[in-house]
Amino acid sequence: MGATQGLLTTVVAATAPQDLRGTAFGVFNLVTGGALLFASVLAGFLWTAFRPAVTFLAGAAFSTVALIGLLARRPENAP
Repeated sequence: MGATQGLLTTVVAATAPQDLRGTAFGVFNLVTGGALLFASVLAGFLWTAFRPAVTFLAGAAFSTVALIGLLARRPENAP
């Protein structure tokens, strides 16, 4: 989060209309908080229901899926 949070808030500030900027930050923080809550609950469930290694394997699987999604959406003229 330390590497991306500042960038994401900059994107929100740059793309939101001036009169809706506060609302945009509110929605951004609501969605971010909800995603973090869901991820934490899922990680806690995997940790207690299975074993700690499963939690880390699930994280690796989610990262792999995200990487495949990024590569699939890569523009054709990108290096």
